[in-house]
Amino acid sequence: MVHNLSQTNSIVNQFVAELRDVEIQKDRMRFRRNLVRLGEIFAYEISKTLSYVDKDVTTPLGMASVPVLEEQPILGTILRAGLPLHEGILNFFDNADNAFISAYRKHHKDGTFDIKLEYVSSPSLENRLLILTDPMLATGSSIVMTYKALLEKGRPRQTHIVAALASIQGIEYVKRNLASDVTLWVGAIDEELTAQAYIVPGLGDAGDLAFGEKI
Repeated sequence: MVHNLSQTNSIVNQFVAELRDVEIQKDRMRFRRNLVRLGEIFAYEISKTLSYVDKDVTTPLGMASVPVLEEQPILGTILRAGLPLHEGILNFFDNADNAFISAYRKHHKDGTFDIKLEYVSSPSLENRLLILTDPMLATGSSIVMTYKALLEKGRPRQTHIVAALASIQGIEYVKRNLASDVTLWVGAIDEELTAQAYIVPGLGDAGDLAFGEKI
């Protein structure tokens, strides 16, 4: 299942527009903040699909029965670009356990690249609810490799994958290679993917825009 938040008019489209805008991108702090705000919206939307239990809460004037989350999810992100989006989701699921994965593209002189995964820090995922974030779902290979690496920590009961932007090709790749219990949440979907696997019109390199260029 794919949830594309841009299909309905909401403030999501404003934040995505600012993420794409080459002039606003010059303000690195605002770029990170917009990813954080998107993360908060994704967290709210995902929260509507989760299970709740009634809890009796003592107020100054009596008792109130309130539905609260039955369990906290595990929040995973791909370093480094995923950190602001992860922060936004963590703002809402503030008691969640967390997982961090180092996955990156190693480019070759002929223009091709491999996905390198060097570091995974995660609690047990067995029968847990996992929310996995990566701001750009381009080819989909990074998120698929990351998910499969996380399976060494146990198989989640359900997984939500969150991306600010996705390509049609990346979404189809995820559909083909991941189980049916994986749900995709995206801020917008673009049709084109370049030979270097960049989304067009996209927004550029989210990690560089958030934290500075790397060498």
